[in-house]
Amino acid sequence: MGSCVTSANYFMQILKNHNLKPYTSFGVDAYAAQFVTVTTLAELKLALAIPAPQRLILGGGSNLLFCDDFNGLVIRICLTGITVNESIDDVVSLHVAAGENWHEFVQWTLAQGYAGLENLALIPGVVGAAPVQNIGAYGVELKNFCDYVDVLDIESLTVRRYTSAECQFDYRDSIFKGELKDKAVITAVGIRLPKPWVAKINYGPLANLGSDASALTIFKQVCLTRQQKLPDPNKLGNAGSFFKNPIINKAQFDVIFENNPTMPHYSAGDKIKLAAGWLIDQCDLKGYQRGGAQVHTEQALVIVNTGTATAHDIVMLAQHIQATVAARFAVELQHEVRFIGRDGETNLAEVCNG
Repeated sequence: MGSCVTSANYFMQILKNHNLKPYTSFGVDAYAAQFVTVTTLAELKLALAIPAPQRLILGGGSNLLFCDDFNGLVIRICLTGITVNESIDDVVSLHVAAGENWHEFVQWTLAQGYAGLENLALIPGVVGAAPVQNIGAYGVELKNFCDYVDVLDIESLTVRRYTSAECQFDYRDSIFKGELKDKAVITAVGIRLPKPWVAKINYGPLANLGSDASALTIFKQVCLTRQQKLPDPNKLGNAGSFFKNPIINKAQFDVIFENNPTMPHYSAGDKIKLAAGWLIDQCDLKGYQRGGAQVHTEQALVIVNTGTATAHDIVMLAQHIQATVAARFAVELQHEVRFIGRDGETNLAEVCNG
């Protein structure tokens, strides 16, 4: 059941008590009090005027866990379109609408002969979600190619363009997680792909490709590697990497490394980044299960829905992983997946203590 909202030439249906399961990669039942899909900027402005206790902007749903039914309005962003500007000799400039599927966009760039994004292949979600957590993989991050981000201010309903520097990109972080959280909606992203192209093959399995590897070869290797390591959410519901790779100070690292000399680690400025998947694996948690939720048998960083998982199952499993790693290594894992409760965004501690 639902109602309608109209203005001038726009007509949208507001769905009531709508199941969100089809729109999230975890595939668990949760209901939104109100739900609407927008395909244009005008529709988005109209949707933002709908009375509701709170709103949630939904893109691809690949990094969300609804821990409860949502007592508010969910606005699903389906803005599409790509504009190309090749007027500058040393760069290809692309203006990409927020609702475009990220992986399909990467495929499209390669098909057009625009190289650069191949390392970011098969990352789930939509283009508009990419700047929020500065998506990254195989030695490349979105900030390396992001020229600007267009956002719609929720209060003034005006569009403002943020430069890459203004986005305050950091490891899995940006201004959209901080100062602009719940204040603006990303509507488009500007991408700059430099010419000539330079391959980024100094990370993981890409290092074996050789210096003459093409962008398409890198793309195929990234896809193959991700498919081998990460389960298909259409078969096993999941949100990819559940936890962030922890970044710790040198003194803490030295203590852990002394007892674990084979532990993978990476420089992060004056700190050290650890591999969360390795930490979880060392705790013998692969295959560990709570209800219908399971630590993936091939990749310890991923929690999967075996088919019957509830949000509670996933939360309890995440808490067990966090506590086990903390007990073994004195490192607290932070979840990369966003937790959404009845009244808005929350976190693992609040859900467990609530």
